[in-house]
Parts: sequence; structure tokens; C-alpha cells
Amino acid sequence: MVTQLSDDVWWLDLGGVNCYLADDDGDLTLVDAGTPFDSGDIMREVRDAGYSINDVDRVLITHYDFDHVGALARLPLQAPIYVGEADAPLVTGADAPDWHNHKGAVQRVAGALLSRPDTEVHPVADGDEIGSFTAYATPGHSPGHLAYVSESLSTAFLGDLVFEDHGKLTASAWAMSYDTEAVHDSILSLQSRAPDFEIAAMGHGVPFYRDGSDRLTELAESL
Repeated sequence: MVTQLSDDVWWLDLGGVNCYLADDDGDLTLVDAGTPFDSGDIMREVRDAGYSINDVDRVLITHYDFDHVGALARLPLQAPIYVGEADAPLVTGADAPDWHNHKGAVQRVAGALLSRPDTEVHPVADGDEIGSFTAYATPGHSPGHLAYVSESLSTAFLGDLVFEDHGKLTASAWAMSYDTEAVHDSILSLQSRAPDFEIAAMGHGVPFYRDGSDRLTELAESL
């Protein structure tokens, strides 16, 4: 189901994970790409938002995980893909997750079900600007995790740095993260550096369409 969060931002609810669509001053941006089994739902929900998957001008990936990059190779995309520097080689298949880490070991197993996208993958560093979005390095859930914040859209795409639980934000837990201490540091860093935003759009749970930065501040102050 697709839900419009603002004039230019849509939530694509895939049942267990979220994707988002943003009209960034005419550049249609898809944020994250679900599991390999979600490609049909993504295309349908993009249509329900009034677009075609062929209209997508860029794809922003918050991090490498089965349920965030899974449909990249199954969608008829011609758009470039942007992903954090440390996660980019995992998306392209040039490298594999670190099996010494509990989360990396799970990623290695799940990676057997993933195909590599054909479109160009651009590594993104902290502070890089892509359209109106600024990328913030937020490692911990994955080494190359990014949050993308657009001041003009008043929106933050937070990936799995945080989760929504009963109307509040919670930090990514140990079982789902490479390093929970790094997760907490990343939350504090993002909260201190990012401009205020209304929409807080996370990878799991119900996004907030107002007071998003206030919710992030509440979480940061509780750590």
C-alpha cells in the first residue's frame, strides 16, 4: 500500500519493510528496494503514486541488507544507485560481508538469494550531496549505513539506524547490527548534525510525518 506523507514524499509499505519515493524537484528518487520478492509490489505502488518505475531518476540505498537491496536486479531500472562506501562493494558483488561478525554471517547466507544490479553503483561518503539530499554516515547497523536528509523536503530517510515501535523510535538492536555502540554514536551524531525535519522515514515500522527530528532527539537523549 502506498501512503502520501507530504506533497512530494510517499511511503511504500511492503508488509515487512518500507521503501520510499520522493519527487526531488523533478528528480524521482526511490529509497531502498525491498526483498527480491517485492519487485512487483514496488512497481505497483510506484504506479499508485502516479508514476512509472521507468520514471525513477536515482535510487538511494541506506544500507546493504537482503530486505533493502533485494529487488534492485529485478526492477527495470535505468537509474544510478547510490550507496555508502563500505556497503557498495557488497551491492556490486565485488566483496562479501564479514563472516566473523554475527550480522555479516547472516548477510552472507542471505546474499545467496541476491542478484547483482546491472546499473551503475556510486559509492557515497559522509557529507556527499545528491540532489537536495545530504548523506550522513551512520555506521553500526551495517558498516556503510547512510541516512539521507533533505532540508527542502523536510525529510530524513533513516534506514535501519532506528526502528519505530509503538509510536517511538528505538535504536537498531544487537541481533540486527554489526556494532550497537556504533549505532548509538551514529544516532547522536545525526541528531547533532542534521537540520530539523518533519518526516522521519525508517526502514521498519510506521514513519512519522511530523516532528521527526524531535523524535530523533528524544531517542538520542535517552541513550
